[in-house]
Order: sequence, then structure tokens, then C-alpha cells
Amino acid sequence: MTEAVLIDFFGLKLNSQSNCVLLKTLNAVQYLHAAKAKFLCIMHCHNLTCENDSELEMINSLPILPVEFEVISNSSMAATLYTIKQKLDEKNLSSIKIMTTLQRKAQMKVFIDQLFTDVYHFEFEDLQLDLGESQIKESIELNTVTNQELEEIQNAIKTYLRSLPGLKGELTILTSSLIPDTFIHGFTTRTGGISYLPTLSSFNLFSSTKRRDPKAVVQENLRRLAQAAGFDPEKFHRIKTDHANGVWIMGKKEPDSYDGITTNQRGVTIAALGADCIPLVFADPVKKACGVAHSGWKGTLLGVAMATVNALVAEYGCRLEDILVVMGPSVGPCCFTLPRDSAKAFYNIDPQCVRLVDSPDPYVDIRRATRILLERGGILPQNIQGDSKSDQNQHLDLCTSCHPDMFFSHVRDGINFGSQIGFILIRE
Repeated sequence: MTEAVLIDFFGLKLNSQSNCVLLKTLNAVQYLHAAKAKFLCIMHCHNLTCENDSELEMINSLPILPVEFEVISNSSMAATLYTIKQKLDEKNLSSIKIMTTLQRKAQMKVFIDQLFTDVYHFEFEDLQLDLGESQIKESIELNTVTNQELEEIQNAIKTYLRSLPGLKGELTILTSSLIPDTFIHGFTTRTGGISYLPTLSSFNLFSSTKRRDPKAVVQENLRRLAQAAGFDPEKFHRIKTDHANGVWIMGKKEPDSYDGITTNQRGVTIAALGADCIPLVFADPVKKACGVAHSGWKGTLLGVAMATVNALVAEYGCRLEDILVVMGPSVGPCCFTLPRDSAKAFYNIDPQCVRLVDSPDPYVDIRRATRILLERGGILPQNIQGDSKSDQNQHLDLCTSCHPDMFFSHVRDGINFGSQIGFILIRE
């Protein structure tokens, strides 16, 4: 069922003749969609091909339809569609019909691919207008976009997103005094980005087909992080989460999925996602190697932290006593529960990792379990930071679920949660 109808008059010169066409189109939309559609929108430019304000006044003077009717008028297509996306998201709409001319359909699809995700479902309907011979392209060109046009669209979107202000406060990077200046590292919070959806706002650093934040927005957030932290966003690699213990040793063939990365390449940033799961950062200032790992409860039990340590030892000759480990913010034992059978595995690591062990859903401390497993694996206690035992720096041990102003949380926010990261690189 169509929930929203967008009529594309962007960049077209309107006159009394085309106004008649517009009225017929709106009447048709009213007849077909007014009973069910929740949002009707006309896209129109306000200073490119529009020669004066009378054309916009002509649209605004049209009869109000018995559905919500808005005119979105901007100077760029990127700004127009992003504004429309915000309105669709406010209403939680995802099934959209776009009425556009055949000449603009291919270009419109490129904008849609860049600014929307698979959460949205689009269908197109041809908008029949007599534009005159000068504006009609050959049929072979109608459904294609050249590489130059694609690049222009991508650049237009990047330029627009760069112009947007940061939301929810300043961009903040948490760091650890344990990691020496040989490395650049940090853990992000949720402030200072451009993501606007409540559970993704504002510094979301992961896009998926199941969320409404497109890759273009996440890439702009990443660009801002790179600028603030001092790394090259073109040399950035994040884990491909599998909630297991696989580790990619950079320079070797990349697996399809993995929860750890190690490298000794200078200037290459590696990152682990986190939104309740622990983003772990590893550094060896002697061998000048580093790593990251994503450790949720499954990965913790499967030993992803020590798998990353073992990769550093085996690949770069690191010594256990030289490896430093920092745990980034994650869900605390105050908020994280597991079914009793799963919680027992943590109880077997150490009884203090579980609270109310006989209840149906005991509370579990994955941070304590991670420290214990690292220490048992040979990492020195004083070389582990990020829990209540060691953290004296910038809230690394705060519970992500308890602090909605600072962190994203799957436990708190559900399936549409945002993601922060822990990252590290060796200075060039």
C-alpha cells in the first residue's frame, strides 16, 4: 500500500499550461491515493530554473487535498530529498510512490540509492508533461546515468551533508591514558553527528539494510570523526561482525566475517563496533602492532579477546607482557541479563560475573569476564583498562544502557539502535 506520494516538479519551468497538467495530476492522485496515503508532497526548486516567485505561488494556490499536502522547495535535489526523508521518518512511512518524468527517472533513482536504505520501498510512475523538444533526450539516454553524472550526484550529496550542523552536542572522543602516543585511538559517543532519528542520533557509525540511516550519512559522520581524530577515512576498516572469535590479520585474505582485526601497517585505522557489546582496543608499543575486537556475550565466551591477542603474538612476535588492552563503553551488569543456561557459562568463568544466578534471567558482567579471561591468557592486570577496577579516565566503564545521553544501546533502544566504535591506528 502506498503511504506517500511524491510529485517531482524539481527543476522544471512551470507556466499556465503546465499548471493545468499539475492540477490534473493532483486530481488523479487524490482519486487514487487520498483515502490511504498519509503524505503528499510536491518537489519544486526555488532558484534554479524558477524565474520568479509566481511559479511557487501558483503551486501554493492549488486547492488543498484531503491528505497532508506539502510543497518542498529547495535549491538542490539533495536538500529536497533529504528534507522529504526526514518528514517520511517522522511519520514512520516506508512505502513511497514517486511521480516523475521519464527524463528524470534514472537520476532520481541514483539519489534514492544514495539517501535511502532497503527499509524504504519505492515505485515510480511516469509524469506526463509536454516539456518541449529542447528538453527531451534521446530514448537511449533516458534510463541511464553517466559516470560523470553519478559523480556529480554523489558530490552534491556529500556537499549538502557536510553543511549540516552536528546534533546533540559536540563530537566527543573518549581515550585511555594507557595507550601511548605511538598510536591514535579512541571510543566514540553519540554526540556531534548528523543522524537525526531518535535511536540513531546523532553520531551513528554503522549503516545496514535494516536501518533508516543511509551509508552517505554514516560516511559523513566518519569523515567528521577522521577530521577530529586525525586519521584518513579512506584507510579505514571496521570489523564484519559475526558474534564469534574470527580474526582478520590485515595483509592476508579478508574473511567474509570476523570480530577481530590486527595490523602493523602505519596510518591504517581499524575499528570495532559497539552498542552494548565491548569494543576492545589492543596495542603493543614495542612491536608497534595493534588490534581491535568486538566482544558481545557470545564472543566473550568464544574467546575473541584472547584470539586477537594470540594473533598479535603469532603474526608480529608480540610478547604478552607488552600488550595493552582497553575496553570501551558497553552494557553493564546493572542492565544486561541472559537466560539462566547462558548465564551459567559466565558463572563458570567466575561466580562474581553473575548476579541472581538462580533467577530465570540472571544479570551478567561481560566486562569482568573479559578481564578475567585476558588475565588468564597472560595479559598483565595493570595492562588492562576500562572497568571499575582500573578506569580513571573519561568514563570508559560507563554502562551504555544507563547513559542514553552519551551512548547507543541495543538493550535500551531495540533493533533500530545506533553504533559507536573503538578505533586505533599506528601513527605514520
